Amino acid sequence: MKIKVSNVNTPNWQEVSVKSHIPDELLKLSELANNIWWSWNYEASELFRDLNPTLWKETSHNPVLLLERMSYAELEALIQDKVIIRRMNDVYAKFRLYMDVKPDDTRPSVAYFSMEYGLHQILKIYSGGLGILAGDYLKEASDSNIDLCGVGFLYRYGYFAQSLSMDGQQIANYEAQNFGQLPIERVLDENGEHLVVDVPYMNYFVHANVWRVNVGRISLYLLDTDNDMNSQFDRPITHQLYGGDWENRLKQEILLGIGGILTLKRLGIKKDIYHCNEGHAALINVQRICDYVAEGLSYDQAIELVRASSLYTVHTPVPAGHDYFDEGLFGKYMGGYPALMGISWDDLMDLGRNNPGDKNERFCMSIFACNTSQEVNGVSWLHGKVSQEMFSTIWKGYFPEELHVGYVTNGVHFPTWSATEWKRVYARNFDENFIYDQSNPKIWQAIYNVPDAAIWKTRMELKKKLVDYIRIQFRETWLKNQGDPSRIVSLIDKINPNALLIGFARRFATYKRANLLFTDLERLSKIVNDPQHPVQFLFAGKAHPNDGAGQGLIKRIIEISRRPEFLGKIIFLENYDMHLARRLVSGVDIWMNTPTRPLEASGTSGEKALMNGVVNLSVLDGWWLEGYREGAGWALTEKRTYQNQDHQDQLDAATIYSLLETEIIPLYYARGDKEYSEGWVKTIKNSIAQIAPNYTMKRQLDDYYTKFYQKLGQRFKMLDADNHAKAKEMAAWKEEVVSKWDSIEVVSSQKSEELLQSSIESGTAYDITYVIDEKGLNDAVGLELVMTYIAADGKQHIYSVDPFNVVKREGNLYTFQLKKTVDTAGNFKVAYRMFPKNADLPHRQDFCYVKWFN
Repeated sequence: MKIKVSNVNTPNWQEVSVKSHIPDELLKLSELANNIWWSWNYEASELFRDLNPTLWKETSHNPVLLLERMSYAELEALIQDKVIIRRMNDVYAKFRLYMDVKPDDTRPSVAYFSMEYGLHQILKIYSGGLGILAGDYLKEASDSNIDLCGVGFLYRYGYFAQSLSMDGQQIANYEAQNFGQLPIERVLDENGEHLVVDVPYMNYFVHANVWRVNVGRISLYLLDTDNDMNSQFDRPITHQLYGGDWENRLKQEILLGIGGILTLKRLGIKKDIYHCNEGHAALINVQRICDYVAEGLSYDQAIELVRASSLYTVHTPVPAGHDYFDEGLFGKYMGGYPALMGISWDDLMDLGRNNPGDKNERFCMSIFACNTSQEVNGVSWLHGKVSQEMFSTIWKGYFPEELHVGYVTNGVHFPTWSATEWKRVYARNFDENFIYDQSNPKIWQAIYNVPDAAIWKTRMELKKKLVDYIRIQFRETWLKNQGDPSRIVSLIDKINPNALLIGFARRFATYKRANLLFTDLERLSKIVNDPQHPVQFLFAGKAHPNDGAGQGLIKRIIEISRRPEFLGKIIFLENYDMHLARRLVSGVDIWMNTPTRPLEASGTSGEKALMNGVVNLSVLDGWWLEGYREGAGWALTEKRTYQNQDHQDQLDAATIYSLLETEIIPLYYARGDKEYSEGWVKTIKNSIAQIAPNYTMKRQLDDYYTKFYQKLGQRFKMLDADNHAKAKEMAAWKEEVVSKWDSIEVVSSQKSEELLQSSIESGTAYDITYVIDEKGLNDAVGLELVMTYIAADGKQHIYSVDPFNVVKREGNLYTFQLKKTVDTAGNFKVAYRMFPKNADLPHRQDFCYVKWFN
């Protein structure tokens, strides 16, 4: 017989998960590792670091993975280490003291929905500012003891890791997360089984696993479709953040909105307020309306309750930045919902259109969010104004400045973004209750009492930390993708902790103008090559994989940084993430931001820099328009000199060069006989004392309660009481007004001859009388005189709005009178506006019926 050379069958591999056995004496470490609280409490993170510093670095500061990779022998040895055991017990006692506090039930509870959350670099469920803000919000909600939960996605790949090719081209690498090695846990149902939420899509269901991240006292629930219960078409729904085509984006937003509400229902969680962080989660209000209708309410009654408990926060300053879906695609997945909501398909589409009835208009998530939320806000004072303009076409009949769209300027979570070195400075010199009263400007004034030498020492420690990090972290990467080893060694040697370090790190979108600094390379070369006053620029940031222009900016910076005159003076640091961000915002001297005004909705990286004695140089846009104080940083004016953007860019670049040459660099190096510049330290102190207290996340969260949550909670409670009695009453009242609105008529009017001739004198009082037939409505109509003027921007703006008084009623006839005086001479436009009035309306746009006449 012929013997075969080989005979091997295919093994049927069984996946076995070997978990680290934590000795009972160290179980406190495991509990601490599984709550993100350790990430903003340095005693906890330093404890984990000191268990095994090498492994801590290798695991990217992941305590769950750290404990898993430590050998049983190492863990057993820790039990004998009395110092470690004492530190563990001290940290755990602090943790339990924190965790055992009951939530504050005097403030409305909140369910918070966001597509991304930036909690720590090891949990890749964020891409940039929107996610970092959401993560900071949950951390501060925990610190402020708010009854809040979050809902988002557990992405298998998250946002991409960035590397660079030899020629400086961005390469996007998607690296799968191992969920078993993260500080997350599966949520169990009432039977102790893994909770799965079934979310309806067309005529089938998508099955989402539910995970929980413990963010201090806050639970963040994350949905995950990458499981065997789903088809190959639906498993990728939660693969990538901002990845895939528009159909996948719609499937994601259905999962976040409708699936998010179904998740909370399965968990038995009901909150007072439902807060959409951007329009991605707007469909929460579809499911909430369905739920109320299923209880027996009509659509009109249900929308009263949903609106009264909904807040939509917009972060986008231009209409093109919102999500729009073609009617065919939207109908493919959402076609069955109108019947469950008690409305028609056209009704649902119109809720997402600027112009209801326009079949050519796509469904916009942001418009739908505006139409189904009582309150809407931008994320800075200026962005609030921009948002009023952007959304003004939704509420026709009112001018942008009259709209209810408000603002809360973004802040940052102080314990996360303030370096440990600065926390210790603040702890030694500030009031002992500082951490609980971070927004109190009086407390921050104590920075003026800190010796200048101590401020400078802290700054230099953090600069050295940044430079050491760059030298160690990027050496291998640069050798791999930048070729010539001798040039890399030279580059690393040239990074100078004694130089003036200027940082620019953010998303590489074209409006951020990362290339502005390179408008005049000859002038820039003179600035960075002065041996007596060295200056170095550090750049970092990712461009979206589909943003060719943004990737082109990165490539251009890389090319310039490799020129001999800029080698080691212009440095690009790849793969910008939270860890690199923490090093940069605490290690540079100047934080530079140069957006095209007014496209920076808020921006928060400069606020993080504030907390670390880093001074801002920025365009007066977003938060810096409010934050800038003379002597506490530098600003480029918010006013445009040129309509041509290229000309404006050249002017702004020249302004930056001039500020550097005549103010910033001379001040930094004005040292006299000291190691530091007294003027520079004074600028740092001014920045901390005068600006920082206004930009903490605590201030932001308190603002949300003061401006929105409290009034939403109170009004919802009023509408919901006694089996939704007031909601039913308001719906019935609106239905009656709608049925009679078109028949309401002006019976007569009386005006002076001057008004009729459109020629009046300033300072003179004029009487105006209207008699209106309300057609059976009971004093449900208001009337006002609206005067406008044409401003320098060519737009029509409100000059004054004067309400009429009802002076007589005869049956359905109401007599309205107004005595009007105009104080200023000039050209104005005048019209009379009629509107529905009811003391229980939150604002006019809640019931936006308007009739104009002369």
